[in-house]
Amino acid sequence: MSRILIIAEHDGAALSPSVAKTVACAAEISGAEIDILVLAESAGDVATVAAGLAGVNRVVTIENPANANPLAAVLAPQIVAAADGYSHVFGPSTTFGRDLMPRVAALLGVNQVSDIMSVEGSHSFKRPIYAGNAVVALEAPADAVVVATVRTASYKAVADGNSAPVESLAVTVDLPGHTRYVSTQAGASDRPDLQTAAAVVAAGRAIGSEENFDLVYSLADKLGAAVGASRAAVDAGYCPNEMQVGQTGKIIAPDLYVAIGISGAIQHLTGIKDAGTIVAINKDEEAPIFEVADIGLAGDLFDIVPKLTQALD
Repeated sequence: MSRILIIAEHDGAALSPSVAKTVACAAEISGAEIDILVLAESAGDVATVAAGLAGVNRVVTIENPANANPLAAVLAPQIVAAADGYSHVFGPSTTFGRDLMPRVAALLGVNQVSDIMSVEGSHSFKRPIYAGNAVVALEAPADAVVVATVRTASYKAVADGNSAPVESLAVTVDLPGHTRYVSTQAGASDRPDLQTAAAVVAAGRAIGSEENFDLVYSLADKLGAAVGASRAAVDAGYCPNEMQVGQTGKIIAPDLYVAIGISGAIQHLTGIKDAGTIVAINKDEEAPIFEVADIGLAGDLFDIVPKLTQALD
């Protein structure tokens, strides 16, 4: 039997959808006994939602005022203490998981398995490499704890309806003082979250300016979509970093992805390879994005996008 501990990503009030997808990955391991660990100042509501996920055996909570804000340096020692007796420790391959899980692996003295996209056995997995151009099969040591992140874009969330027990755990560990929470700066938006949205409209450097991004926002609002961007658009200062899609940004798998003025560099394509329908708008008919697009519109985005937005009225 494989005892798997999944680290819950949450904002203190709501459980991230990435957790249900991580559970789906863990459930592919034969004989898996899946527990979810919630670290928070007050874990009540988050733990209740986690306990409802199908396939979860129990939810373990560690409540500590130091966990009010998710600092990897603070959470990792507590996770290691709670992981005693587990064969696997999984986290989502999101910004949260990419920050946290390497610290957990280091404290446990093991190598991390990153971006699991397929389970082949209890210690055998597949993951993408070379910006998604190749998939490698790997075997983790059977005599060591498997610490891994799960490529959530490769999995569908498990259903609700479970009623797993919730248990409190007290751990005694020294928490580091060299890292402290200062503040959170995030743009407020009524649009769907980029990593979980069913539809995403994204723009590249060809959009030309921050002001021109209004064209993208208008189309996204008509579609009820989240808004993303290529790295080139982010580097040009047209939009904030949290909107970046791609190898060094967010890996997403929406049902619909609309790429506006995005050429289709391989680093960007690796972030959308699991998308359902890809629509590309670009004036360069030879742009690489057209090679992966299901629907391609070759033309001036400043002509096409307003007309498309108007047509949706």
